[in-house]
Parts: sequence; C-alpha cells; structure tokens
Amino acid sequence: MSAVEAADGRKVHYVALLAAAPVLAAALASWLVVLGVGVAATVIGVGFALVAPKASLVTSVDVVAVALTTGFAVAVAWVRQRQSERIVELTKLASVAQQAVLRPLGPQVGTLSVAGRYISSTATAEIGGDLYEAIDTPYGVRMIIGDVRGKGLDAVRLASIVLGSYRHVAYERADLRAVVADLDRAVARNVGDEDFVTAALVEERGGTLTIVNCGHPPPLLLRRGAVIPLEPPAPAPPLGFMPVVRPRVERLEPGDRLLLFTDGLGEARRDGEFFPTADRAWRLLGHGTVADGLASLETALVEWVHGRLDDDIALVLMEYVGARTGAAVAVPSWEVGAAES
Repeated sequence: MSAVEAADGRKVHYVALLAAAPVLAAALASWLVVLGVGVAATVIGVGFALVAPKASLVTSVDVVAVALTTGFAVAVAWVRQRQSERIVELTKLASVAQQAVLRPLGPQVGTLSVAGRYISSTATAEIGGDLYEAIDTPYGVRMIIGDVRGKGLDAVRLASIVLGSYRHVAYERADLRAVVADLDRAVARNVGDEDFVTAALVEERGGTLTIVNCGHPPPLLLRRGAVIPLEPPAPAPPLGFMPVVRPRVERLEPGDRLLLFTDGLGEARRDGEFFPTADRAWRLLGHGTVADGLASLETALVEWVHGRLDDDIALVLMEYVGARTGAAVAVPSWEVGAAES
C-alpha cells in the first residue's frame, strides 16, 4: 500500500488501507506482533500526511482510523491468544485426566503379553468414557473393557468409578459374576435412569479363558490365522441394568491372541461401509508384538475413515504365551483351608 501511495503522487488517497495490516495480523499473530504492525501502519500514515502539500481533514481522519483499528485488532488478538492458551491448558488437563483413568498396560501381565490403546475421535479431545484395565490377581489375569454412554467429564467420572471399583473387587471376588454384580451396583448408584456402561470382563487362569459380557461387542480370538468372535452364551444388558451373565469358557493355546474393543471400532465407516475388522484382524494383529499389532490396526482404521472417526475407541490386545512352568496359580490365604479340604 505504501508503494501504491508513493507512486500516486504527492496527494494522499490510500492511508485508510493501512488499517488492513493490523486486522490481518490479528487473525494469526500474537497481540504484541499486532501492536507492532499497527504502530508501524500508523506511523506510515502520519508520515504520508506530513509530506502532503497541505493538510486534509480526510487524511487526518484516515490516520486516526488506522490508530483506532490497531487498538481494536490488538484487543481481538489478545482475546484470541488467551482462548488458544486456555484450549491448550484444557487439552493438557484432559490428557492428564485420561492418563489417570487409563493407566498404561503391559507389556507383560502374568502369563499374558498385553497392550492397550485409546484412539480419540477428535484431535483436540483426548478424553472420553471408554475404559480398560488388566491386572494380575490371585485368580489369574483379569481384564475389563467398557464404554460409558455419553461423552465429556460426566463419562470420564463414571469410567473412573467403574475402574476404581473393578481394581478393588477383581482382587476380592473369586467369580467373575460376583465382580459384575459389584460393578453393576457401583454404576447404579452413580447414574441416571438412562445411563449405563457396556463391559466385557475376561479372566485367564492356567490357560483357561473365561469371558462374561454385559452388552458389549464380543472379543475376537485370533488363532492360527482364524478370527473367532467369542459371542456370549446368552445376551445380558449393560452395567446399571442388573445384568445376569453366563460365562463363556475357552481353552487357550500358546500364541493365541485376543482383541478387546469398544463399539467405536465396529461403527467406524466410510461412505456407509464399515471397517472390516474381522476380515483384516489377523493380517493386522497376528504378527509382531501386541503393541505393534494395535499400532497397525490404528493406522489401517484411520486410513479407512480418512481420519474422521465418529466415536472414541479403546483397544486391548493380549497374547497367551503359555502357562508358567512349575508354578501354580496363587490361592489367597483365606482359601487355603478350602483348597486343602
């Protein structure tokens, strides 16, 4: 603009256009940069006004307008910068909250190689109601994966309640059905009439796999190139609706892998076509470490949906490496008498 004004002769016509500089800067730059740009634009405007052959009221008004626009642009940039900083802070807090709820898994839990992965549906929100845990208990390795109805902090609060209860009762209850009953009471005490938590609970003990399912997508068993959905013997409602579950029992073979996932994986689609999880599971998950398998699955999934997921996804992949040699599953002290009788 300065070059155009200089080329136009000694008369001043375009000073008002200098106001565009701080306005454009306010869209991207910090308020200090906008202030510097605005001051420079105002000084340039004053310089053109001073070199004009005679003072003009229009030119003076234009210079004042540039100065006022600079002040407005600085204010806009300051507000935008504060909002951006707050978004960054909230994102960090969300990440910390997510990590507090979902502790890192593996790489080894009891006789199992285990990895977990959380895939957020949005780049700026790393928090949701999907949950998972794997712990080595006196009753074998126990895992849970679940999905809270809803999103945001309320969903995270309920997920933390479920996980906190699970981390306690998984060590106390010998039967997974009793664990489900305890979790159901914990959910019922903390939700409304329409809230619930789908969940699948898995126990590996001495090579025997036991699964109870409360309205959750069935895990996938990967064995010798085949992918087997482990459907429950009978359907059961989610936690919060007093589920009565029937366990499914499978005998594991060394090298077997089990994929636990939330319904965000089953609902991922592009152009109305769902991601073919069962068809591609062995090719993606059957090789390398379990962590490598989940990374491959995430890459294929994100590529399939072109980076646009409708829901968060929690994934847990475990591999059975065989029973402990010369070791028995630990029996808690209060059951020693019963075991010997």
